[in-house]
Amino acid sequence: MIYLDSAATALQKPPQVARAMVWATQHCASPGRGNYAAAAQAAETAFQCRTALAELLGAAGPERVIFTSSATHGLNIAIRSLVQPGDRVVISGYEHNAVTRTLASIPNLDQQVAVGRLFDPKADLEAFAQALERPTRAVICTHVSNVFGYILPISEIAQLCRARQIPLIVDASQSAGILPVDLEGWGAEYVALPGHKGLCGPQGIGVLLCGKSSNPVPLLTGGTGSESLLQAMPDFLPDRLEAGTHNLPGIAGLLAGVRFIRQQGPERLLRGEQTLIRQLRAQLSKVPGLELICPEDPALATGVLSFRLAGQDCEETAERLGRRGIALRAGLHCAPLAHRTAGTLETGTIRASVSPFNRPEELRALAGALRQMTEK
Repeated sequence: MIYLDSAATALQKPPQVARAMVWATQHCASPGRGNYAAAAQAAETAFQCRTALAELLGAAGPERVIFTSSATHGLNIAIRSLVQPGDRVVISGYEHNAVTRTLASIPNLDQQVAVGRLFDPKADLEAFAQALERPTRAVICTHVSNVFGYILPISEIAQLCRARQIPLIVDASQSAGILPVDLEGWGAEYVALPGHKGLCGPQGIGVLLCGKSSNPVPLLTGGTGSESLLQAMPDFLPDRLEAGTHNLPGIAGLLAGVRFIRQQGPERLLRGEQTLIRQLRAQLSKVPGLELICPEDPALATGVLSFRLAGQDCEETAERLGRRGIALRAGLHCAPLAHRTAGTLETGTIRASVSPFNRPEELRALAGALRQMTEK
């Protein structure tokens, strides 16, 4: 199989990730639940993972790194901690349903979408500046569009928020591991991300980074292994947000993934992805009837490329490619707002997304298969 759906999940992972998960299954109990060796080993593994993530992603300390089940889980905590019924929020034009559906569940919300010309960071920044002229409870912004790979000017948006003392929530689902993520440098209140994409960890483990001024509200309540006499959740992190048994195999796998990312270097990994996508763009531009939907400047995108074929249904095309052993994603990619922004809501797109484990010949195979399909 040629796997080109890493924006959904990084199926191809460093072998040490699976080894770490097997090791944790055999050697780790639950952290904070006992004084014996297996519990201590679990606690040490979790601490090492928090520390590695804090160093990579700019958190003030390991206690500010919260383990969640997914980026969606973390975004729910962040949004519900900040946003109340009747509040006004500003979001980008590229948000995932993890953000928009969560906001839609809050009654009487005044929501403004800040978007400029398509794939234009300067115009997007101007749109945010204009939107923030009115009192705003929070800004929620994705770092990279999961549909188009477009990199938003998150550092500049964060600066706007700091100047106006508006809390910022960043969805780093598509950027962590390849782009600089800096919770404290941005002055963000929260940054949410998954473990199973750019960090090369397994599914079922995510991360919420909490800023030093954050006051998060628990989404779940229950046992934490600490302050057991209290019937309220502990008032300190990470325990306040981590009710229930930890996913230690997931944490151990994520730690192995983070170590791989740090060893390889996010900048190098990004350059590799962008090189592959440049090659794919050049090849697909020669396919008759194929429309690329992407920034004109390849440097403004990560390892994601969306396209569609004139007169052909995107999902049917992806299914035909799947039968040829080429795995991509088609449709709306859980982000109808991004498609509305790009004018592709009616058709959706086919999305190819690469990882450090893809090779140029795989992209040539995709381009060749599309040429054959358009010739028939």
